[in-house]
Amino acid sequence: QVQLVESGGGLVQAGGSLRLSCAASGRTFSSYVMGWFRQAPGKEREFVATITWSGGSTACADSVKGRFTISRDNAKNTVDLQMNSLKLEDTAIYYCGARPSRQGWYDNWGQGTQVTVSS
Repeated sequence: QVQLVESGGGLVQAGGSLRLSCAASGRTFSSYVMGWFRQAPGKEREFVATITWSGGSTACADSVKGRFTISRDNAKNTVDLQMNSLKLEDTAIYYCGARPSRQGWYDNWGQGTQVTVSS
């Protein structure tokens, strides 16, 4: 269906910034919701932010509100996550996901990109 590739991860000091990108290709459905999730070692994957391709609506987790911003460029089939004021607890593998708007679960995932925040 849809192939997703994340990029932009790396090592950054607390208080710094990173911008993650997700490039989508392949088959697409009529309408997709895109999302960013993250998973730290020994923890379950958690929601970070979502954005719709139709309507431009966005939502994010309380833990990242005011610090992270999700955006999209439909012409380029990309979704970005701008991360500012990074904290140690933001350290995780970040995954890009996609789902049809009528479906309640994500069934397309990228391979993930590592974000490490140091003191």
